Amino acid sequence: MSNEADTIVSAIIAKWCADFATLDAAALSSLYSRNAFFFGSNPKLYQGRDGVADYFNGLPRWRKPSAVFSEVKAAQAGPDLINMAAIVWFDLAGERPEFSVKMSWIILREDGDWKIVHHHASSRAPLI
Repeated sequence: MSNEADTIVSAIIAKWCADFATLDAAALSSLYSRNAFFFGSNPKLYQGRDGVADYFNGLPRWRKPSAVFSEVKAAQAGPDLINMAAIVWFDLAGERPEFSVKMSWIILREDGDWKIVHHHASSRAPLI
């Protein structure tokens, strides 16, 4: 894991968590590529920044949502590409039980900035 990849991923995670805490769909979608593919907590594939905003706008308006990333792994996959995997813990202040998911991002340098081009969240429960 390169220091540059760690620094870039840490900055995106910090912004993502801060924006998730206010469920700011516009701010969250700005972290994503114009060509993003996004699998969140439902079966639908959302595409592009508008799709990402639709996903976050469709979430319940929890009073105090929070997300904490753990076991973060980042790897520079190319000069303009970073691979990230983590466990993300969600706390919705008692409005539903705390839960966690496996999260992976592919982060791409786009127009001079780092953007999430692929977002995938999945259950931690074994399927097989």
